[in-house]
Amino acid sequence: MDMADNPLKRYIFASDFDQTLTFNDSGYVLAELVGIPTEEFERKAKGMAKINLVQQGAELAYLLLHDPEFKEKVRKEHLREVGKRIRLKGDIKLLYQLLDSGIDGHQFTFYVLSAAPVEIVLSALEDIVPPDHIFGTEFRYKPSGEIDTIVRANAGYGKVVLLDRLLEQQVAGPDHVIYTGDGSSDIHVMLHINSRDGLTIAVSETPNVTQIAKRTVLSSSALAVLAPILEEIAGWERYRIRSFFEANGVLIQEWERVRTDWLTLRRAAEPALTESEASGIRLAPANS
Repeated sequence: MDMADNPLKRYIFASDFDQTLTFNDSGYVLAELVGIPTEEFERKAKGMAKINLVQQGAELAYLLLHDPEFKEKVRKEHLREVGKRIRLKGDIKLLYQLLDSGIDGHQFTFYVLSAAPVEIVLSALEDIVPPDHIFGTEFRYKPSGEIDTIVRANAGYGKVVLLDRLLEQQVAGPDHVIYTGDGSSDIHVMLHINSRDGLTIAVSETPNVTQIAKRTVLSSSALAVLAPILEEIAGWERYRIRSFFEANGVLIQEWERVRTDWLTLRRAAEPALTESEASGIRLAPANS
């Protein structure tokens, strides 16, 4: 049987960058690089998030444009240097290669969709992911290297718009999308993908993301997201997934699937407990 009789099933695999492909947030690395206390960056970022001043994930972009201290100190070369310094999760290149080469009749096109400045992501993933598959927040610069204006931000709903454009270019169905992310900036795109029967994977324990994502995977290796992809998309059993990982030089040392339910209970005739009184009742994890 030739490929015309058994065509590849084409999918888009899209990943966030900060704390999805990395261990830390690029904003903290940048602040440290230019001599701004990380506590100060955190205070400003959380303050903007609290009053909903910008879309979730766009805090760094806003600071680079409008905060006097960041605007004075940060230049384009600093963003590239952050990409060299930020600590990446393991096996990103292997993940890209395996998805790109196709698995069991499934072809995956790998993209990175990030709210971080695109210079950071391009620098960090140089020789790992092709530049034309990386999308981040874009700025226009003055001749001095100082940031002048913003061209495009890929935070919040911006990721939805970008993903839909990629779907049109790839001629892929909306249910043939896999997205992996870790935080609040991924909520819009995850809800969008879920509503169209795609696969969403959380890589952190952030409650507002894990409650939305169809699967959650915690690992120091980026390759771990292949496990739910092979289960949900290819329909593989665990033993086959383990064998596939081993054939590519990686052992699955531990694979625990745990679910924890958090409930606050009270008698119907009793008044509601205060927050301090009802710290929550945690049910024992149930292995499934």
